[in-house]
Amino acid sequence: MNISHVILYAIVPIIVVMLAGYISGKKGIFTGDDAKKFNKVVLDYALPAALFVSIVTATREMLIRDIKLTVISTVGIMACFMIVYFVFRCFKKNTGADAAVSALISGSPTIGFLGFAVLEPIFGTNPSVALVVAIVGIVVNAIGIPVGLSLMNASLEKQNPGSTKKESAWKPVLHALAQPVAWAPILAVIWVVVGIPWFDWLSPSFNLIAKANASMAVFSAGITLAAIKFTINWQAVLGSILKMVMMPAVLLILGILFHMDPLNLKMLVVAGALPPAFSGIIIADEYNTYVATGTSSLTLSVILFIGFCPLWIWLTDMALHMFA
Repeated sequence: MNISHVILYAIVPIIVVMLAGYISGKKGIFTGDDAKKFNKVVLDYALPAALFVSIVTATREMLIRDIKLTVISTVGIMACFMIVYFVFRCFKKNTGADAAVSALISGSPTIGFLGFAVLEPIFGTNPSVALVVAIVGIVVNAIGIPVGLSLMNASLEKQNPGSTKKESAWKPVLHALAQPVAWAPILAVIWVVVGIPWFDWLSPSFNLIAKANASMAVFSAGITLAAIKFTINWQAVLGSILKMVMMPAVLLILGILFHMDPLNLKMLVVAGALPPAFSGIIIADEYNTYVATGTSSLTLSVILFIGFCPLWIWLTDMALHMFA
């Protein structure tokens, strides 16, 4: 794959749009609260529409082929999630809640915000891209976030008994699945499996809002970065290394070992190399836990992604050639 194409068509546009959001945030044109509203439009409307209309154009054969993608994504991402948690839990100054936030940030890719923005310019607009974004998104939102919240609440309850409400362990899972970004792709998969026809004239009604997904998500990310305080410390650097190096490496190794479809593997590795999930920062801010280091790790990872994205594409191509 031509690395210059990746840089010019995937990386540079993201930098330009994110920089526009960052400058507007620094000038006070938009604030962090505005970014949250933009994010809600992305997660509740634009992204679900993009996922749904892309997946319903797939075939049953594609879904069967992507079962291996689903299993490797789940195992690889959640393994990295738990490794990050236990690594940061080992440090004396960190509580279990700190480690849980670290996992939610450095153990989760921001697939909802940057998935389409990065993958489509590189791999084209097709159902395969949408399936990768959907599967990784469901793993992050329907598995990672509930696990992270459960670990965090358990730690906070241990530190301050009675400080958190006793809730069912399934409540975070059900809450995650109730979000449009989770149930829309699931509905689309069911639609394809059942064999309900999808008419071309239905797509434009979804595409109009879906096209706002990537641009609005990246612009909002710039505003978010402008609203947070950035300070470098060794834990932020460690979190960035775990996210940008460990996760794509684990996914690449698993994909090679289990003979994953080469195109799906490339897309999955790039998805794993995406910066940390912004949802982790939102949760950290809500619980007032590990905010400064978490946001610094996120900011550093966004900067590092400029170099790591083409690097991991090159490494994946090399690995596929060696083990072909």
